[in-house]
Amino acid sequence: MRIGLVTQGGYPYVSGDAGLWCERLVRGLAQHEFDVYALSRSRQQEDEGWVALPPQVVGVRTAPGWTADDDGVVYGRRARRRFAECYGELAAVLSATATAIGGSGATPSATGDDELGTAVHGGGPDDEADRFASALYGLAELARDEGGLVGALRSEAAVRALENACRAPGAQRAAREARVPDLLAVAAHLERALRPLSLDWYEDDGLGAADVCHTAAGGTAALPGLLARHFRGVPLLVTEYGVQVRSHYLAAGADGTAPAVRALLAVFHRRLAAEVYRQAAVVTHGNAHARRWQERCGADRARLRTVHPGMDAAPFAEAGESPEAADPLTLVWSGRVEPAKDLVSLLHAFAEVRREQPRARLRIVGAAAGPEGSAYLGHCRALAAQLFPDEAEGPHTVGDNPVSFEEVGGPEAPTQAAVYASAAVVVLSSVVEGFPVGLVESMFCGRATVSTDAGAVVEVIGGTGLVVPPRNPRALAEACVTLLRDPERRARLGAAARARALELFTVEQNIAAFHGIYLEIVSHNPMRHVLLDDSGDPLPFAAPAEARVPGHWTGTAAPVAAQDAPGRPAGAPPQPTVPALATAPATSVREAVR
Repeated sequence: MRIGLVTQGGYPYVSGDAGLWCERLVRGLAQHEFDVYALSRSRQQEDEGWVALPPQVVGVRTAPGWTADDDGVVYGRRARRRFAECYGELAAVLSATATAIGGSGATPSATGDDELGTAVHGGGPDDEADRFASALYGLAELARDEGGLVGALRSEAAVRALENACRAPGAQRAAREARVPDLLAVAAHLERALRPLSLDWYEDDGLGAADVCHTAAGGTAALPGLLARHFRGVPLLVTEYGVQVRSHYLAAGADGTAPAVRALLAVFHRRLAAEVYRQAAVVTHGNAHARRWQERCGADRARLRTVHPGMDAAPFAEAGESPEAADPLTLVWSGRVEPAKDLVSLLHAFAEVRREQPRARLRIVGAAAGPEGSAYLGHCRALAAQLFPDEAEGPHTVGDNPVSFEEVGGPEAPTQAAVYASAAVVVLSSVVEGFPVGLVESMFCGRATVSTDAGAVVEVIGGTGLVVPPRNPRALAEACVTLLRDPERRARLGAAARARALELFTVEQNIAAFHGIYLEIVSHNPMRHVLLDDSGDPLPFAAPAEARVPGHWTGTAAPVAAQDAPGRPAGAPPQPTVPALATAPATSVREAVR
């Protein structure tokens, strides 16, 4: 079959989000063909170039997601009226439901489900969702008919429509308090978010020719898939390893955005997520924590699938098979250094550990994440020097600190596997966590773990390690001391952790899961392309059931045309979409499915 893979700021670029798992997915499914549709995140990313593409990638189309040149489209009177109606309807939905969904700018906790519920649950009646969808698709149809939408979204008419909606009777309090700078900020954000509406990716020479559209993220990154579904009826698969609504809440709360802007944009992202979930055939997530966010944002539980991120276990195989290489008194923490990792609590916990195990050592391995991370790392170094003055075993030996700060690639930590191999116990102390990649790596190495209950930690550990509450140094210390004193228990937990990781979190299981989902989606969606004879008439029963069996055949060619789909004029004659495809039974899988 033919997969339209939509990415934002990732594959096929060398750097970016979700690039690695997308590359592994494409390379692991050589029996399918992939067209990649990529939105870049910066000029620097574009200049860095692409990764080497395998032969199953038959086409790549890119567009800058970070900027948009003025399309130069001048709307006539009728087009301006259509834009005012659609954008005004969109603004009315945002202002009318701001409090119901987003509160008065409140940002939910990244870990608390209670706060999540009060922040995004509820959402208003179904007619509001229909109004949002009608406005969104109306703008998309206007962009297709007129050749672009960028200029209109940047126009004074857009700001005026937002102002009228916020000042209208019935507007929520947060919307009524919006000032002109707030309205300009909201209009600019909507212009960036709605840039995919102006792309020319949705016809039969683009996503319209795909059997399945797979978006590597939700939210605005899923807009191309949503429009392919609307215009051409292409079934949509959405993968969210990080829920975009949650990411928006966290970013809005951290950058000091004005409450009115935060509230209006929260409604936009919540409504967009709900529409994506409503139209998707299947929505996948990497853990139960992400699934709860999706369900609260309107996803149908019957369409949700858990697909754990796939990780390469090969680099950790040697460490996993050599548990005796561990130092029996060494604790290891590894990851990005930032406040959410709560290394302060870890250092205080290690002070308790040293009282029980005076010869214990703590290795903190990782680089700072940005300026805030650098400042936090400096604070942790100072705290470690204060809590653990350099100690010497005797009067003629050099003092040493039991806490070391290192980075992977140094002489003491040449590889990530070597870091975990030295550990008797691997520690995670986060207060906010998504999918704990470092924890899975330590499980591949067969090491016992002590973790805080944050994000998907409990789901990943599954009883193969000790879990304590966040921000509780005493509990963290007690768990570490318990394992340091019991080498047999450490060995049992490490072996169980490695078996669990190899069963659930490998690249192979990830690829197999998506392959099954592709087949499931195609089996539940009617074939949208009809084989034609020489005179242009449809050929009934031309694609036999066995045409979907993996494999390739050879034979003569027959033209293929797309069936009527949403967005195609009723009764329009079928037009060939592919110059030459083989007739059944002599067809390839891709040709038959199409």
